[in-house]
Amino acid sequence: MLEKSTSIASDTIIYDFEDAVAPSQKRPARSLLSNFLQALPSHLTSEIAVRVNPSASDLFVDDIASVVAMSRVQTIVLPKVHERLDLDLLDQALEATSGPFSVIASIESARALWNIGDIAGWRSSTGSAYVSGLLFAAEDYTSIIRTRSRTELLYARSHVVNAAKAFGLHAIDMVCVNYKDMDYLREECEDGRRLGFDGKQAIHPSQVQVIQDTFVPSEREVLRAARIIAKMDEAYAQNKGAFGLDDPNDANSSETEMIDEPMVKQARKTLERAHRAGLVIPDVSTA
Repeated sequence: MLEKSTSIASDTIIYDFEDAVAPSQKRPARSLLSNFLQALPSHLTSEIAVRVNPSASDLFVDDIASVVAMSRVQTIVLPKVHERLDLDLLDQALEATSGPFSVIASIESARALWNIGDIAGWRSSTGSAYVSGLLFAAEDYTSIIRTRSRTELLYARSHVVNAAKAFGLHAIDMVCVNYKDMDYLREECEDGRRLGFDGKQAIHPSQVQVIQDTFVPSEREVLRAARIIAKMDEAYAQNKGAFGLDDPNDANSSETEMIDEPMVKQARKTLERAHRAGLVIPDVSTA
């Protein structure tokens, strides 16, 4: 199982000490992962993260000590973050480390949603950690069977995105439990992207490609963003704060967008995402 984790070019690989590990194997899992990570090739580019047991668990402190000793681990996924106290306890456990560790706070309860501003805005008192993202865990959050429409999760998912954006964090969407249904996975990814999520958890290697393909900007989106930035420069040179953007593929189209500063900011973000994904940014200086 561990060997398979590096077979797909994921942005982040999360190794689990929590729900995916049988109670009798939770302590042995630490040394097993440590040995595995030590043997990993140095050229692996995926970020390495570990989901530890929650701060209320008697396994928590030893989990953190184990993770700190693993030099390849950059990020801690902290489950069941209900309030800032959970992050304070992590801070205390990390206090003697060189750090800082990136922390992804897993939002799994109504109490967490109530306190999400405090969670997203948390700051370490020791400099050992910082919150880099909020992750929504739907299966823990909902007390009913999830429907294919996801309507029952709309408020919670939107709230997680809003909190993440307010504090400049990554927003990571829930897993798709129907891991063999690629069409439904794609639909769920598209839905998450429209809500504003930056990415999505995968529970099976077969999901990774669909998730990555959905969350990177499309060729059409990249072209539009590049044209906006190019025409912005022209407009500013003419002392204009807004300009019209037509469809380059249809000279007779009456659909012209009015572009101003907020849409320019969106275009910059699109090009940043495209650049990070290794996509080609077209030269539209003469378009």
